[in-house]
Amino acid sequence: MPPCAWSRPIGLGWERPYTVRYTSNLDDGPWHGAPLGGFGAGSLGRSPRGEFNFWHMDGGEHVFANLPGCQFAVFEQAEGDLPRTYALSSEPPADGSLGDWAWYPASTAERSTGTYSALYPRSWFTYENVLQTHLTCEQFSPILAGNYQETSYPVAVFEWTAHNPTDRPITVSILLSWENTVGWFTNALKNPEITVRDDGSPEYEYQPRWGESEGNFNRWIEDFSRVGCTLLNLEGLIDSGDRPLAEGMGQWALMTVQNPAVEVFHHTRWNPAGDGSDLWRDFSRSGDLSDESDDRPAKAGERIGAAIAVRFTLRPGKTRKIPFILAWDFPTTEFKAGVTYYRRYTDFFGRNGQGAWSIARTALKHYDAWREGIIAWQKPVLDRPDWPDWFKMGLLNELYDLTAGATVWSAADERDPKGQFAVAECLDYRWYESLDVRLYGSFGLLLLWPELEKAVMRAFARAIPTADATPRIIGYNRAAAVRKIADATPHDLGAPNEHPWEATNYTSYQDCNLWKDLPCDFVLQVYRDYQLTGASDQQFLVDCWDSVERSLAYLKTFDQDGDGIPENSGAPDQTFDDWRLVGVSAYCGGLWIAALEAAIAIGQVLLEADLDDLTYESDRARAALDRSRLAATLATYQDWLTQARSVYHLALWNGQSYRLDTGSGSDVVMADQLCGQFYARLLGLPDVVDSAAVRRTIETVYDSCFVKFNAFCRSDRARELGWNIPHDLPNLGVANGVLPDGSPENPKATHPLEVWTGINFGLAAFWLQMGYRQEAMEVAAAVVNQIYSGGLQFRTPEAITAQNTFRASTYLRPMAIWAMYGILTEFAPLTAR
Repeated sequence: MPPCAWSRPIGLGWERPYTVRYTSNLDDGPWHGAPLGGFGAGSLGRSPRGEFNFWHMDGGEHVFANLPGCQFAVFEQAEGDLPRTYALSSEPPADGSLGDWAWYPASTAERSTGTYSALYPRSWFTYENVLQTHLTCEQFSPILAGNYQETSYPVAVFEWTAHNPTDRPITVSILLSWENTVGWFTNALKNPEITVRDDGSPEYEYQPRWGESEGNFNRWIEDFSRVGCTLLNLEGLIDSGDRPLAEGMGQWALMTVQNPAVEVFHHTRWNPAGDGSDLWRDFSRSGDLSDESDDRPAKAGERIGAAIAVRFTLRPGKTRKIPFILAWDFPTTEFKAGVTYYRRYTDFFGRNGQGAWSIARTALKHYDAWREGIIAWQKPVLDRPDWPDWFKMGLLNELYDLTAGATVWSAADERDPKGQFAVAECLDYRWYESLDVRLYGSFGLLLLWPELEKAVMRAFARAIPTADATPRIIGYNRAAAVRKIADATPHDLGAPNEHPWEATNYTSYQDCNLWKDLPCDFVLQVYRDYQLTGASDQQFLVDCWDSVERSLAYLKTFDQDGDGIPENSGAPDQTFDDWRLVGVSAYCGGLWIAALEAAIAIGQVLLEADLDDLTYESDRARAALDRSRLAATLATYQDWLTQARSVYHLALWNGQSYRLDTGSGSDVVMADQLCGQFYARLLGLPDVVDSAAVRRTIETVYDSCFVKFNAFCRSDRARELGWNIPHDLPNLGVANGVLPDGSPENPKATHPLEVWTGINFGLAAFWLQMGYRQEAMEVAAAVVNQIYSGGLQFRTPEAITAQNTFRASTYLRPMAIWAMYGILTEFAPLTAR
């Protein structure tokens, strides 16, 4: 176990965990562990208490609930002693079920009963001070950098290690029980109504078929040395012909190994909704099970589970490892009714939903190699002696969102040979790949799975020319709008209740057709993805060029005064979508200049390239690359750029930093005002502003938005505003925007006074780029500390506040910590193979 792994005593609660800022937003509480499962395959999670409570089995949907029948348990009997038996969760069922079971004692401040540790995608339970056996469990899925096959597998490996430190033999038995949930994970509401939440965001109701087990049954399987159970439903055995299997139908598989040193027992039909005696009676007495093989299907209202147990005796000083494999095969994701996609892993295991045993066999054969592959791709991070442990831990654990972020990854086809991929902005704003958010949060995907990153950007390129005249009411101000204007850059790639990748611009909190950052974000990410993956994929640039041209031409129409820079309208029209910018703004104006430089650089590559052997999405895309037209387009961009550069610095520079904008009269210091400059230098483009102004701005932001803001939060002035903050509050991070003395311009403001985790990591990357390493690491350390000490681990939010609240959990932007890795390593790739 690497020493930098995040750890928590098993079952020990938090004294002051963060709570949600708005009651309408999701707050599952702090009991989250590293997720298990491949990208887009469905995922689940086991918390630091030991229970399985996180269920993302239905693509794009979220269920957080303890399912007590899904459980590990241990039996131990030392020679001459009475047996001890525990279900290995410190959280008994709240509904009173499984009352006969004994639950593992939770740690207290005075006594630890063990430790949960996590360094995604691996995590560990170490049990101590309760059992005589030294018992650990390592769990992981094959998340392998640069790998587009095993990384998609729906499987979790649990390798148990038992060591006898005593001078007497000890008999140990480890049990894995699992409730048959086939058919549960699909929305009973096939076309749920879209409503507007009290914060103005669209939402819809998700009703899983929780507890509906009619027709489920379980089978005992003996496959040479491989033994276990499959959990099925009668409907899944019916040949559906060319129709996809219904969402939620498929299989689970539990597998272990039988050999002369161990005994394996099973029970294929026990009642997880009862008192548990049908399983616990035998297991707690002698560590065995009844070996009952009963494949009768569940009746209406009945729930059933299966279980396997492995019993062995350890002589003094001896150690034994026991593997358990949990695999599942739910091959289809249905978005709106009738819109069904096969998952990526079906390219390797078929589409009939009967492959769980085959997936488990594959895992049992290869899990040692998978673990070595994980260790290999993480080695360049873990071996850096100059990087603090908190940074290594934060880097790797923040990748959890690629599994847990309502992720979808479709099967491959001719157009998308690695499939289509998407991660939700967050669980409250459950629409995919929000472009303004991924400007920061996509660095991890880019560095580790670049082909998936490019697949996302190709999806945006395809969406930009489209139009959708569906009328809508904007949540922020109740204005009327249409969903998508042709050539406007969409905010997102759609939501799981509609048709992701096709029906884009789902969010209606603001009219994203009017946003001033999205076209720039698109252009900059296209050029970034080209430059930082070897600067050789000209087909990628060809695929995106027509939309680069369209998006910039559309954005230029908002340059109302013809000065070369599109103006912000006064309604929030950029990623800080509750913050009004008016006129030319530092944030959007800088992105505009950087995007024009990027577009010119892309165009120069294409002018000099031999494009004869490349393919084109459309005739218009081919026409856009006519050399004379391309040269004229670049000349136009250069004219716009010359104009914009002549305006930006003079209009906004105040001697210390860049003003928020030219129209609001605000004196706020905006923390992320020079995001465009960061991207320009990142991509080897001319600076947006000169280096002296950049350095002075960084120093001003650090002083006002970090040092003085955090001091203000601990001051009597903050308490006079009603901010309930302890005097010993650790530094929170950088606030989005405060007055030069660190105080709020408006104490009731939302976005300016929030500390955005991903923005902080992005700022840290920018500051590292400019040589401010100490300040960058200080800020990033403060944010990592807040996340991992405040009960926000594996659900990192967009925002935290001085009042110990958070907003928007399981957010995409915090993977911006990988931009820090990129700057520190000059974007050295990490691959398993």
